[in-house]
Amino acid sequence: MSAKHECGNFFMYEKKANPELQKLIETLRHTSAKEGVGVWKVIAAELAGSTAKRCIVNLSKINRYAQKNEVVVVPGKVLAAGELTQPITIAAYRFSREAKEKIENAKGKAQSLLELLEKNPKGKEVRIIG
Repeated sequence: MSAKHECGNFFMYEKKANPELQKLIETLRHTSAKEGVGVWKVIAAELAGSTAKRCIVNLSKINRYAQKNEVVVVPGKVLAAGELTQPITIAAYRFSREAKEKIENAKGKAQSLLELLEKNPKGKEVRIIG
């Protein structure tokens, strides 16, 4: 469970039980500070929040709001409900197996948040859907 505690002029977060998730959050925050980019800080904050409130996005929503060849970030899980009719690169914390298959069938790419972070540390031209 992650909770926010005020400590002086900043907030401290309790660590997540999942060490992989905690490392991802720390990496996102570090890159955000290093590159001076707010997009990674926003995604880190979403992931640091309650698991019950973490976003779950269907492919139909991504298809509706994303443009062809766009890069979309989902700070949560992508599910396979709906169709994907255009090639889109989607980076997310998790994907269902069926969602990955549909993304690849539409000539798109499904990648982890760390993969996108390594390829695009400046966070340029990404759309957050969640």
